[in-house]
Amino acid sequence: MKKGLSLFSLLLTVSLVFAGCGGGQPPAQPLPPAGGTSNGQRESPPSPPANSASGSQDTPSPASGPEVLPPVSPPEAPPADVIPLGGSILELEPGLSAVRYDGDYGFDGFLEKGGASSDQEVVQYLAENLVGELGLDFLGNFFGCSTVTASSPDGGVLFGRNFDWNACEAMVVEAHPEKGYASLSTVNMDFITMGAGGMMDAALKLDQVRTLAALYAPLDGMNEKGLAVSVNMIQDNATISQSTGKPGITTTTAVRLLLDKAANVEEALELLRQHDFHASMGLMVHLALADATGRSVVVEYIGNELSVTETPVVTNFYLTSGEKHGIGTSQSHTRYDILTKLLAENPTLTPEDVRDALSSVSKGSFGEFESTEWSIVFDLTAKTARYYHRENYQNSWLFAL
Repeated sequence: MKKGLSLFSLLLTVSLVFAGCGGGQPPAQPLPPAGGTSNGQRESPPSPPANSASGSQDTPSPASGPEVLPPVSPPEAPPADVIPLGGSILELEPGLSAVRYDGDYGFDGFLEKGGASSDQEVVQYLAENLVGELGLDFLGNFFGCSTVTASSPDGGVLFGRNFDWNACEAMVVEAHPEKGYASLSTVNMDFITMGAGGMMDAALKLDQVRTLAALYAPLDGMNEKGLAVSVNMIQDNATISQSTGKPGITTTTAVRLLLDKAANVEEALELLRQHDFHASMGLMVHLALADATGRSVVVEYIGNELSVTETPVVTNFYLTSGEKHGIGTSQSHTRYDILTKLLAENPTLTPEDVRDALSSVSKGSFGEFESTEWSIVFDLTAKTARYYHRENYQNSWLFAL
């Protein structure tokens, strides 16, 4: 989607609802390879552009004759089953869509103005700077999630993620900001509930409006440098509301910040330390982070103090040592044990193994949510994301950066 913010000077009413993921049963029959079945239109990748001269120059060889330059390898073509995305929202199947946005969506301006200390301030920024008079309310409910980071047999790094919730409209957003890293992220579009009438009702159907709101509400994602981020809920009465005078970020704008600006876990941690974190609707969350080097951590806020724990598995209880350790739902401990045992028994996992691991901790085994709405296997080395929708592990959708 090309930038064109003047299109958003519309009178709208939109509610942004923040919630979230968890649960699992293994499939009853062997699952196909990750690349086995995919839907959607396919097209051949475009031919690579002609090479342009670089700014650096090599010292000529003293030997006579013309300089012989080494052959330039063409860029690697994406897998044949990658879903090509454009500026219009593409429905992949009922409940799952995808879109691409190219250009400025105002996030640098958001940070330059101090960010936000609440979801309402995010709404105010969008209303005043991007979408005219847009009313947004973030509401929340408890949710569960599971993430796992593993090495692949070919030396790559994989990051798996489950999002468990009631049946919802999910959208994959491929973002290419003018200043920042390209990324893929996932949004529960039911968290963006819209109600209006007449002309406003028609305006709310614009892809531009829906996509812009989604850019500020990611729940997970991966960027072109191989950094992966996931928001996981913790059922606790405590919340996060730092107040040290630093620029503020909310739960979902923290995910957007890291995807746009951090190349690895260390850079992500530094960015979080440079901002005051404010949990959306006062809900306690922690962040699972992993990068292409294989490092994986969970970021938690204990008494508003940032804490980092190295771990390949994150579910929905505190992992920071101390009085908070272990607080969370009982079934989140079960999911954690399942995934931890798998990693202990298998030094490497294939993408299919990660898919099966996500299936083993999906909704079916726990029954606390209506469904596992999406499972993702991010390849942090190849920069691909394979999505499985509503526990249909025989069918997948592949995206690539």
